[in-house]
Amino acid sequence: MISKKSIVYTKYEKARIIGARALQLSMGAPMLIDLKQNDLEKINFSPIEIAKMEFDNGILPITIKRPLPVRSKI
Repeated sequence: MISKKSIVYTKYEKARIIGARALQLSMGAPMLIDLKQNDLEKINFSPIEIAKMEFDNGILPITIKRPLPVRSKI
């Protein structure tokens, strides 16, 4: 089994994951990370910064499906 910490994401996958999670947070989804009021004020209640923190801690329930190359018959 592959752990979430060992998966290497491209910068495009990372941007897509953080953007999707930030949209969920801005639409009222609960935060998956415990932040105190002081921490939220430091980041100006930014959903993007919250999503980055969740991503860095590896607790996002979002996965990436990468298509495998198609083998052709020769």
